[in-house]
Amino acid sequence: MPDTVWRLALTVGLGLALLAGCEQKGPAEKAGKKIDKAVEDTGKEIQKAGEAIGEKLDEAAKKARNATK
Repeated sequence: MPDTVWRLALTVGLGLALLAGCEQKGPAEKAGKKIDKAVEDTGKEIQKAGEAIGEKLDEAAKKARNATK
């Protein structure tokens, strides 16, 4: 019986230690999150620029159509 209690206590202790270790973010994970955010922000800016270019092209097409009437 004491052997079983010892094994159970050891298993629970190791489980808690692993969970505590998983919650801490290391430098690589922090750097990865910064890179992810930078890529996401860049993607948003590229999308905005693409939309602005599309609007300018639409305006230019309207002007060209009006000029040829």
